[in-house]
Amino acid sequence: MNKPVPSPSLWYEQLPYDKSWSGLWSGYTICGRCHGIRSTSGACGVCGDPPYDTKPFTMRDDQGKEFVVYPALQGAEGRYEDWVYLRMIEREWKRPVLEEDRFPGSSPDAGPSPRASIVILFWSYFETRIERLLREALRAVPSRILDDTLRRYSAIGTRLNDFYRVAFDSTYKNDLEAVGHGQVWDDLAQVQERRNQFAHGKPQAIDDALVKAVVENLKVEHEAWIAVFNKRAARLP
Repeated sequence: MNKPVPSPSLWYEQLPYDKSWSGLWSGYTICGRCHGIRSTSGACGVCGDPPYDTKPFTMRDDQGKEFVVYPALQGAEGRYEDWVYLRMIEREWKRPVLEEDRFPGSSPDAGPSPRASIVILFWSYFETRIERLLREALRAVPSRILDDTLRRYSAIGTRLNDFYRVAFDSTYKNDLEAVGHGQVWDDLAQVQERRNQFAHGKPQAIDDALVKAVVENLKVEHEAWIAVFNKRAARLP
């Protein structure tokens, strides 16, 4: 029996039933010209490299037998840990919330969201991508110097601000604004603030509204990170 098709409004409701949230990385590849992240369809948005020819073609082996070859493209910057984080976030979001999952208190706001782990998982996912952005953008720096500098600027706040200024004379906030995603910074700042409150004695800081906002903004934050990655790490010809 076919499942009813919902009226799509949110990004994850538009995914095919057989696609997981890790599909956020599908449809992207590394540009062979500028090494930025580009869509597998259309020209590269960074350097203008023409669209890839993905039409199948016929080849003949040594015995004269013909066979069809389907062109393949390498994946983009997405890595195994991305798949893990996104699948864990998806699993937590789809998991039914039971009454015993809610924390006892005098009001519904007395404890954290039953899905508070989504925010923690998202922030871990975000931090790993910021390190990758910095490493790729500064790949010309000798690895020992870069490793040592990243150890000195290990906190995410200093990486997004102090280290970013040293490396690029900018901040991650400014870069998001420059690529047209200024609102994403406001969302990230709220997540960081609430996560810090959660870690320092205020577990109720991660409430249902924050969890919902993180999930709903997951795709646009993903696209914003790609835009900043291309701004800093692409190698323009």
